[in-house]
Order: sequence, then C-alpha cells, then structure tokens
Amino acid sequence: GMIILEQNNRILYDLLEMKFNNAKEGNKPDLVDVRFADFDGVLYHVSNPDGDKTKLMVSISLKFFRELQEHGADDLLRREYGSAVLPSPESGYSVSLIYDLTALSDDFTDTIMKVSSLKRHCFASVFEKYFEFQEAGQEGMKRAVIHYREDETLYVEAKADRVTVIFSTIFKDPDDVVIGKVFLQEFREGRKASQTAPQVLYSLGEPPMELKDQKDAKVGDNVGYITFVLFPRHTNKKARANTIDLIHTFRDYLHYHIKCSKVYMHTRMRSKTSDFLKVLNRARPEVKVEKKTITGRSFNAQ
Repeated sequence: GMIILEQNNRILYDLLEMKFNNAKEGNKPDLVDVRFADFDGVLYHVSNPDGDKTKLMVSISLKFFRELQEHGADDLLRREYGSAVLPSPESGYSVSLIYDLTALSDDFTDTIMKVSSLKRHCFASVFEKYFEFQEAGQEGMKRAVIHYREDETLYVEAKADRVTVIFSTIFKDPDDVVIGKVFLQEFREGRKASQTAPQVLYSLGEPPMELKDQKDAKVGDNVGYITFVLFPRHTNKKARANTIDLIHTFRDYLHYHIKCSKVYMHTRMRSKTSDFLKVLNRARPEVKVEKKTITGRSFNAQ
C-alpha cells in the first residue's frame, strides 16, 4: 500500500501543540530549547528568543536555502506566515518564525499545521514559480537547479503546456537500484489507472533527454532520475498544493520504501531460512538397510 509521508514534521507539530495548549490553559510557559532533524539534512530549532518564555521561536536550516531564495522563497514565506517571519533569522538558520504565547488565536490548529509544514513551504516557491510560467505560456525561462542533498539535485522547467520536475537520486547499494526500479514500475502502473495523476518517467545510469545540456548532471550505475510531467490539470491553482505535496516528499518516499522492502525481505528470508531448515531436518533420509533372504527376495529391515 501507499505509505504517504506526512507533509509536516510530526515532532514539530506535537511540540507546538503541547506548548500552545499549555499557554491557552493559562499555565506558566517553561523554557524550551529543542533541536531535531528532518530528511534531507534539514535542521530545526525551537527556543525562546533571549530567554523570553512567552515567545516561541521556530527556526529551520536548509543547506540549499539560498537557491530557493533565487526563486522567491522569501515572498512565499511572508505570504504564508505574515508577520511571524523574523526579518533576520536566528544565527546559523535559514528562516525563523516567532509566536507570542500570550496572544494566540482561539483556533491555532491551522497555525500549528502551517508551522510544522515550514520545509514544504520553502520548497513550494520553486514549483509555484514554474507553474506560473507555464500558466502564462512563458517558454525558455532558465531551468531551476536545486542541490537539495549533497549529491542529489532537483531540476524544474516550464514549457508552454507542461512543467517537468526531475530529480536525481543516488542508490547506496546495488540492491536499492533493483528495488527502486520495481517500486517505480509499480508506481507507474498504479498511476496509469488514474487519469489525473502526473506521468512519472524513470531512467537509470544517465540523465533523461531534457537534461542533455546540463553539464553537472551525474551519470553512473547508482544514479536514478525520476521525471514528473505535470500538465495544467496538475499545476492550476486548485490542484497545485496537492501536486507540490506529492512531489516534494517523493524522494524520501522512494528511499523509505526501499528501506521497508529490505527489512521485509530480510525478515522474510530469515523466516524462509528457518522454514527451510525445518524441512531439511524432517527430510533427513532414514538409513535403510536392505537384507536379502536366502531365496533372494528382498525386504526392508528398519
């Protein structure tokens, strides 16, 4: 079955929910200083700025944030988070949001969801920009290149009738290549049944045609390229949030699936091996000694 990874960060969600509820119930806020990581080497820090317990600061660090800023990340974040965005983020972080625990709105569930989706909103700016290009029929805009992991890259490009999103991914181990391939084939088959789903293409070893002019596109047995072909039905204003959700978690989802498959196969192999040993033990040939009677008839002496 499809295990859809959550769009938001669960740790951040639970932490904020606890802090916000605590404040709403009129309890005295306590000091908070929590750091944790997400996929893609993304780091979070939740703390009280200058030790002020009534204020909660949420900071995120993305190594590739500068590349996202080239595509309008700052504007998108201001649009989503408004005055909560600190003009200059906490030192060592890309973005900081700040919330006053004494002035929370009555229904802060939306806020918690939005804050815990901070990484997703950072990514969204790139997709939105190219969806807009496509909508306006603007061809020939420079391709976006985002180095979202040390050795993996995301490419986004707009044509008049479609947006292509390609990401390269590295398979650490030859098994992963095989499992990845099977998964992507299954994913493609599943998608075929649905008219609305984006087309997903997959190439192994070398970049797809669209990237033939991309000098730094990696080649090698362990390099995979996944291409999403997005048509206006995926990129229009109504559908785009959903499309961005799907695509920005797809790489993690693929690797998560590979890990799960390996664990499953290993446990299956272990149980198969023990089954096999049982069968072998049962099948030990019983030694039969054949004796002949004087007349030459044989009978089995057990």
